[in-house]
Amino acid sequence: MTDNTTVNREPGSHPTDPAFLPLFAAPPTDRPTVRPGRVRGSFSMSPTAGPTPTSSRPRNPTEPDGVDQNMPRIYRHGADIDWGLVTALRGQASDRLSAALGEERGHLRPAAQREHGRAIILELLNNEHDERVGAGQQAWDPAEQDALAKAVDDSLFGLGRLQPLVDDHRVENILIFGCDSVFLELTDGRVIPGPPVANSDQELIDFLVFLASRSEVNARPFSEGQPRLHLRLDGGARLAAAAWVTPRPSVVIRRHRLRRVTLADLVDRGTLTELAASFLSAAVKARRSIVVSGAQGAGKTTLVRALCAEIPQHEIIGTFETEYELHLHELKDQHPYVFPWEARPGSGERTADGSQAGEFTLSQALFDSFRFDLSRQIVGEVRGPEVLAMLKAMESGAGSISTTHAKNAEGAIGKLVTCAMEAGPHITHDYAVRAIAASIDIIVHVHLETTPLADGTAQRSRWVTEILTLTPGEREKGYAVQRVFLAPPGSRQAEPAVLPDEYRELAVWGFVLEEFYGHSEAAS
Repeated sequence: MTDNTTVNREPGSHPTDPAFLPLFAAPPTDRPTVRPGRVRGSFSMSPTAGPTPTSSRPRNPTEPDGVDQNMPRIYRHGADIDWGLVTALRGQASDRLSAALGEERGHLRPAAQREHGRAIILELLNNEHDERVGAGQQAWDPAEQDALAKAVDDSLFGLGRLQPLVDDHRVENILIFGCDSVFLELTDGRVIPGPPVANSDQELIDFLVFLASRSEVNARPFSEGQPRLHLRLDGGARLAAAAWVTPRPSVVIRRHRLRRVTLADLVDRGTLTELAASFLSAAVKARRSIVVSGAQGAGKTTLVRALCAEIPQHEIIGTFETEYELHLHELKDQHPYVFPWEARPGSGERTADGSQAGEFTLSQALFDSFRFDLSRQIVGEVRGPEVLAMLKAMESGAGSISTTHAKNAEGAIGKLVTCAMEAGPHITHDYAVRAIAASIDIIVHVHLETTPLADGTAQRSRWVTEILTLTPGEREKGYAVQRVFLAPPGSRQAEPAVLPDEYRELAVWGFVLEEFYGHSEAAS
């Protein structure tokens, strides 16, 4: 959730900033010819393999001044790799690994499986090396050996040609419109061209199918019969893909950079005012149920993480998500007691109740969670029928938090009503309105704005535009709202408006009423 960022709106050109040249720099042309013997028994490929320290590797004279020397080698030498060979070796290594481990594979930790895989990859590379030399071809030099070994390892255990992009701390999102049409959205907001991620669209689809089926815990189907894929990747990134129903395979990988974030951090970034942050902090501590609305990419999940940081540490939290995105269970020092649930899509024929074999829904997870002694049940993102799980969580307890897509805060109510009615004909419009008005206490809307600049770039900014309270109403709408904070036209700060009487109790939790009323009087 970053502010005052710049977006390059010329996707056909590369950035001139030297810091980004390594992603696209041509491979060195002055490399000496080396004819080594066997492939070495170790190479730099690991789940966290990343930049090579500058101090341990001299600068290549062909790279321009200012180039980041800490970029992974595969970024600069990727053009040298025979990706067809990598794909073939990945298939062979996968078959050999499955045969070698057999039933043990399901009981071995991923690190142990990867160690077995490395030995197999080395053996395959040695065999390939011997065949090349025997056929009179030039042997690989050490840099080529390392790049090939890492590429095969990434393809077998990681994200293949996507892995270096996901490992790059400067990349926020990866947008793929086909194997050779790739764009990287950087943490500073710019969008730049990326390298091809496959030799063909079919190769990209094949890799996505392999990736979706590889998980021993939460494998996902991806085929012509099920042409959409939503997957949580190792490290916490989220992958969404579609094929067969789009002209070319389409993929978006979103990285969650701000996992450990507080409301104070967002105040520093200009996302909301200190007074609005104080109100939300008190609302969380007072166990008010909150929905965060906004457009795609507006920073809703980041704001939810910041709200969750206000939950007292002694509380036992349950999170319910279609794919893990909040990652509260990984912040042990901040949230020591978290039970995370993740939905699982089914596959094959449907059972008598209409569900697919192996399917595990958020509603089922929520039902089970009532035996886990939870203080709060947090349903992450609501896009459809999972709204029923959100409502059950809010009706059954207090202090739940969720997100949804909407154009403004009150628009989130209509969106959630639509989602509820999609669950089936048993959900009427009136029931949905009543349930939503009775369950949700506060809606916070985050606005995303992209402003074109004179130099052809653009500036992306995110800020909270309104915070409203929601109660059941007797009027035709069936609900009543009161805007507590609202950003005037042209302003990027949500200013105090009207505080309902029932929210005066937030003073007990640290919200300074005098400051609110002082600001609201000044605003009026």
